[in-house]
Amino acid sequence: MSTRFAMQHRWIYWGAIVLLLGLVVTGLIRYSSYRETSKTQAKANELQEELVKAGYPSPDTDTIERLLGTDGGQVCEEPGNALKTALWKIQQSNGATGPGQRPVISDEKAVEAERIVLQVYCPDELEEFDEALNELKTDDTVRR
Repeated sequence: MSTRFAMQHRWIYWGAIVLLLGLVVTGLIRYSSYRETSKTQAKANELQEELVKAGYPSPDTDTIERLLGTDGGQVCEEPGNALKTALWKIQQSNGATGPGQRPVISDEKAVEAERIVLQVYCPDELEEFDEALNELKTDDTVRR
């Protein structure tokens, strides 16, 4: 009689197997998501600590997590390439537009902040960044 019951209600076994597999897949996806969030939070906290140690105001870790993730995002993608260097130099100008725009001597703290981000998120890109900024003239230009 028990084999007859098993044959008639085979769908219960198959349903249980499908349900179990669904739970396993969901668990694996949630675990990988949790692990990624944990890494992102750790990196953001590390960057926040390093920036505060260097004398910068404490940034919001939620913002850091969204902007930089676990890999540094755009900051770590070829930090020394020509386009990024040119855009960075334009941002370090006097603020005028058109023919009135002039380069200025950038403050050392501005360069140091990006360097700290690279140290935390992509230390392997630091050498390329330093080489790209060798020709950039910096000084203590901001009053503190």
